[in-house]
Amino acid sequence: MSQHDAGKTTLSPLHQRAAIAPNTAAYRIGELTFSYQMLSQQVLAIGQQLIQAGVQRGDRIACIGHNQPELLTLYWACVDHGMLFCPISPRFAPKQLIELIHTHQYGYCWLADSSSSCPTPALRAALSNDITQQLNLDFTQHSTASALNIDPNQGVNAILTSGSTGLPKAAVHSLANHIASASGSKSLIDITAKDCWLLSLPLFHIGGLAIANRCALAGACVVFEDKKISLAMQLSRDKVSHLSLVSAQLQQLLTSDNCDLSQVKAMLLGGGVISADLLQQLDTLNIAAFTSYGMTEMSSQITTGKARADGSSGTVLPKRELKIVDGEIWVKGECLFLGYLTKGSCITGSAAQNRQAKEHYTLPLDANGWFYTKDLGHWDENANLCIDGRADNMFISGGENIQPEEIEAALKLHPQIDDAIVFAIADDKFGSLPAATIKIANNSVSQPSEPELTEFLADKVARFKRPRQYYPWPDIPTVGIKVVRKQIIAAVKLGN
Repeated sequence: MSQHDAGKTTLSPLHQRAAIAPNTAAYRIGELTFSYQMLSQQVLAIGQQLIQAGVQRGDRIACIGHNQPELLTLYWACVDHGMLFCPISPRFAPKQLIELIHTHQYGYCWLADSSSSCPTPALRAALSNDITQQLNLDFTQHSTASALNIDPNQGVNAILTSGSTGLPKAAVHSLANHIASASGSKSLIDITAKDCWLLSLPLFHIGGLAIANRCALAGACVVFEDKKISLAMQLSRDKVSHLSLVSAQLQQLLTSDNCDLSQVKAMLLGGGVISADLLQQLDTLNIAAFTSYGMTEMSSQITTGKARADGSSGTVLPKRELKIVDGEIWVKGECLFLGYLTKGSCITGSAAQNRQAKEHYTLPLDANGWFYTKDLGHWDENANLCIDGRADNMFISGGENIQPEEIEAALKLHPQIDDAIVFAIADDKFGSLPAATIKIANNSVSQPSEPELTEFLADKVARFKRPRQYYPWPDIPTVGIKVVRKQIIAAVKLGN
């Protein structure tokens, strides 16, 4: 659905599917399966409770918890009423969560039950002393009321970005954004009402929310992860047909005992370059594997293609546009978000008193509507996009440009290295020199020595790009699925 279709209304994909095929599976958790009709009725009941609590169109609801059906239900209730579903990782420290809530003016807050998620007592205590109104919702209720038509162009969620210093920005999307994203994805990765997609990414990440929308639009089943059994066992038990994995998860899966992937149709792979050996194993199993370039601001995938050992990210999907100017990537299209929530002053009164700021978004575009991603890239000879790194990560050493991601990709080819981050350290002669922090693989006893790594990189990167010092990976908590490189670098420098 185009954002130009202003004024048009429709039922949400969830309620449409409940009307078409009420008894098909909407989601599965453990041994339990819930139909689209059941989920639709739960969503209607939660919507009624939100209205009774005073929540109105455009109000912002902080939803703190790990993946669970209640979060999925809350999202679709927000879609019904134009409220902003604002999911936040419970791994944030209580002080950070309060700061996020105030900065982004979240007037309401819902905390997952501690028995199924993990908000700490400290967080609950902090929120109980805060002026943000806490929501107590009964997810056992059902409603047989008729679903209402909605405006697909209104904001329905705000997803926190993870690529900047300080507090993350909150990117607002409409249902129309998600429909365009899912439609483009389906053009390459087909999904039908008979399929099941494993929700292996958190709903507070755009990748997780994209899975929920793709499934509802196709009438497919969302499968919640079961931490009590192995991934291989769950794929077989729940007949999972689609899943999203990073390289380390894929490697572990393929080496699992009794791993039956016969029902898997497609894998969307992330987390960097996938080795040729792993790709060959997937090809032997007749599993379609894809890699992608995407971002929160574009509602998930932008380019997608068949997974290749060279690490390329495929071609541009429908309803998106991408151009490269002087090596820098710019994007636009129907998937482009509505804007960032404005960061006003801290909440000083009730939600009603703060409603005047609830739909204030900032959308930084150039004169022709293009969004600057700050990513660097180029097209290969097959018109596949290749990502070269971030413009704001580059530094200069002795007059030469150093792009950390190039060196990191080379380091991660080492069998003992799971992750690497390259950064600049001060030097009197060259101004800056490259250094690296190394995360060793789980089966490795110690970090490879500097001479060994220098020799390993000899035929992979130029001499001036090779790190002069190596540091162990810092032991710090993370709150999302992406490593925040500035946080890692700061911890390394602080400890040395």
